[in-house]
Amino acid sequence: MPFLDQLEELPKTQRERLAYIEVKAFFCGDLTRHDIERRFGVKPAASARDLAAYRRLAPSNLVYDASLRKYLPTPEFSPIFEQSAERALLWFRSGIGDGLSVSGRRVIPCESVGELVSPEVRTLGALTRAITAGELIEVSYLSLSSGPSAKTIAPLALADTGLRWHLRAFDQDKKRFADFVLTRIIKATPLNRPIPEEHRLEHDAQWTRIVALDLVPHPGVKHPKAVEADYGMTDGSLRLQLRAPMVGYALKRWGVDCSEDHSLDPSSHHLWLANPQTLYGVESAPLAPGYKALEPAVMAR
Repeated sequence: MPFLDQLEELPKTQRERLAYIEVKAFFCGDLTRHDIERRFGVKPAASARDLAAYRRLAPSNLVYDASLRKYLPTPEFSPIFEQSAERALLWFRSGIGDGLSVSGRRVIPCESVGELVSPEVRTLGALTRAITAGELIEVSYLSLSSGPSAKTIAPLALADTGLRWHLRAFDQDKKRFADFVLTRIIKATPLNRPIPEEHRLEHDAQWTRIVALDLVPHPGVKHPKAVEADYGMTDGSLRLQLRAPMVGYALKRWGVDCSEDHSLDPSSHHLWLANPQTLYGVESAPLAPGYKALEPAVMAR
C-alpha cells in the first residue's frame, strides 16, 4: 500500500498523535512515551502503538537511546507530515502541540495579514533543539550593520515582536545577550557543547526585567472614550507588563507616543505612555516612537 494511503487509513485522532510525535522529536530533539500520554491523555499501551505505527511509516526518522530512555531524531530525519515554520511557531507560542493544520470551511470569513516572511524550517528546528538541549550552536548571520558573519551563540528563547520572530541568545563573541532576527540566520550547526551557566536565560538582566507600562488615550485625541473602548481600558488606562526586550517592539507596533510631552501626532498615535520613566535602562526603548533617553536626575523627580 502506498505511503500516503497507509497514513490516510489511520483514524484522524491517531494521525494527530503521530503528527505530534514528529513535531516534538524534530523541534525539541527528543520524545518519550510519557510525552504522548501527557499530551493526549492516553494509556501506555496506546502510546506504544502510536510509536510503533510512526516507526513503520518512517523507519529512518527515530532511534531509541536506551541510556536516555528517549527517542531521538536521526540525521536522516525526513518529515512525513507537511511542516511549516508558521505552524511550529504557533505551537511554541500557544502550546497547541500537534503538527496537523486545521482544515474545513470557516464559520465566518476570517483573514489575517500574517508575516511577510518566515524562517527556514530546518534552521528553526536546529535552533529549537539547541534551546531544548541547552547547547551552543554556530550560526551564519546576516547583520544590517556588519554584513555576514559566523557566530557562536547560546540560543535561549523565541520572541514574537508582532512583525517578525527573534531569537534571544548570548553572543559568545561579543559577550552579551542580544536579539537575532530568525530570518537572518541562514545556517545553524549544532556544537554539542553545553551553554555556560552564566550565559543562561536566568542571567539575562533584560529578559528577567518586567517593565510596567501605563497606556492612556493620547491627550490630543478629541474623543478619548473611543480609544478607551478600542483597548478595553479601565478607568482610562491600560496597564501591561512586558519583558524588557519586547517593550520597544511592542510600543512601536502599537504606535504609542512615548515622548514626555506627548508631542507626536495624535491622528497616528492614539495612545500615550503615561509613565515614560519606566523605559529607563530598557535596551529596546530606542525603538519606541518619540523616545528620548531620560537622565537619572529626571527619573528622581
